[in-house]
Amino acid sequence: MILEVSDIAQKEKDLFINEQIRAKEVMVIGPNGEQLGLKPIKDALTLASYAGFDLVLMNAKAVPAVCKIMDYNKFKYENKKKQKENMKRQRENNLELKEYRLSVTIDIHDFDTRVKNASKYLEKGHKVKVTVRFKGRELAHIGLGKDVLLRFANAVESIAEIEMQPKLEGRFMSMILTKKKEK
Repeated sequence: MILEVSDIAQKEKDLFINEQIRAKEVMVIGPNGEQLGLKPIKDALTLASYAGFDLVLMNAKAVPAVCKIMDYNKFKYENKKKQKENMKRQRENNLELKEYRLSVTIDIHDFDTRVKNASKYLEKGHKVKVTVRFKGRELAHIGLGKDVLLRFANAVESIAEIEMQPKLEGRFMSMILTKKKEK
C-alpha cells in the first residue's frame, strides 16, 4: 500500500505545509498576522520561501482555503508546550481520593501508621477519606467512631483541614480531609 504525503499528514494529525497543499488559490496571512489577500498557490509558496518560512494550511474547509506564513516547527513546538501545560493543569484539578479504613477499636500503632501514610498522601495535595466501619453492637456507640475520626483529624491538623465533617452512612462513618491552603 502506497501512502501519499497527504495521508501521512492526516495520520500524524498535522497541518498541511508547503507542497502538501492542494488548493489552487488560497487566502494568505503574513507572518505578523496581516492579510496579504487571495493568491494562487505558487505565488503564496514563493512569498513564504522569500520570507524564510513555511506556508501552512490553517483552514482547508473555508472558501477560499486559508494559509498562514509561519515557522512551522516553532508552531508545533509551542502547541506541544501548551498541551503539556493543559495536561498539567488537568492533573492538578483531578486529584485522587485515597480512603483509609479504621475501626472503633483500632490499636495505637495501626492508627499511627495510617496517620503517617495519610500525611504523605496529603503532602502531595491529594484528598483523604477516613472511614470507620461499625461491626455488630458498635453501631449503638457511634460517638466512639466519631471520636476516632476527630482524633485522626487532630493528628494531621498541621497539614490538613476537614473538608467534610464526619457523617454516618449505614454502617460507615466517614469524613474527607484536604491539604491546607497556603497563605
